This record gives sequence, C-alpha cells and structure tokens, in this order.
Amino acid sequence: MAKSQQTFNKLEKEKKRLKKREEKQKKKLARKAEAKEKGGGIQFAYVDHFGNLTDTPPDPNDKIEVDVEDIVLGIPKKEETDEDKFDPIHKGKVSFFDTSKGFGFIIDSKTQEKYFCHVSGLIDTIAENDQVSFELEKGARGMNAVRVKKE
Repeated sequence: MAKSQQTFNKLEKEKKRLKKREEKQKKKLARKAEAKEKGGGIQFAYVDHFGNLTDTPPDPNDKIEVDVEDIVLGIPKKEETDEDKFDPIHKGKVSFFDTSKGFGFIIDSKTQEKYFCHVSGLIDTIAENDQVSFELEKGARGMNAVRVKKE
C-alpha cells in the first residue's frame, strides 16, 4: 500500500484557509445587507467658500466668477527695493596684518565687523592702520575680504 502524499499538517492548513475565506465572504454579505437597511449610500462632504467642510451643498447664488488671467501660478517675481541695491565695495581699516604669515584682519567702518584677509586677495600691499576698500566673499569660516586696495 502506498502512503498518501498529503500530510496531516497540509490538510489542517488547507481547512483553515477555506474557513477563513468563508468567514470573509459572510462578513462581506453582512456589510452589504446593513448598507441596504440604512438606505444611506455614499455620504458627501462639501467645501464652503472659507475652505471648511460642511454637509450642506453650497448656494449657487453665492458663486463668484474668476477670470483665468487673474489666477497666478507660482511665485511672483520680487521687485527690487533700495535695500536690495547695495554697494559691493566696503571701506575699512586694517586692524592687524602679518606679512610673514600672509594674513590679517580688516574692520568695516560702517558695521565694525572684522573680516579675514589673505595675501592672495590683495591688490595693493597693506600694513596695519591703513584705510582700505574691499569686497566680501564667502569663505570656509565666514566672510573674507577680497580685492583689497589701499586708499
């Protein structure tokens, strides 16, 4: 006599699977029957002119006509103001400069901020207490004075 190819464990798993499928079908039919009894159907949510959700439809008399040309997509271009137009050339005084090491610091005359200055950013040779004009450029550790000229 030959042994059955299906083991007891496989039969149990198959029975559980079929039972689950039947339960799911019963639940589905029960939900359908419940929906018919309520007579509800699909509930709607309306949005009023303030953007709030309501259950009442909007009044067609309150409808506002909007011209297509008035709708702006994206961000409007920024208009230049006097604050945006600034002079890139700053004036200041050399507070410290070491010629052997090739760097120093310049204090801005308007903001009193200190800016690092390297010998590679010099146009003229400078020394301490010289009045200079310079431009600012973003460096590794902050703003650096570049294109430094003696006045």
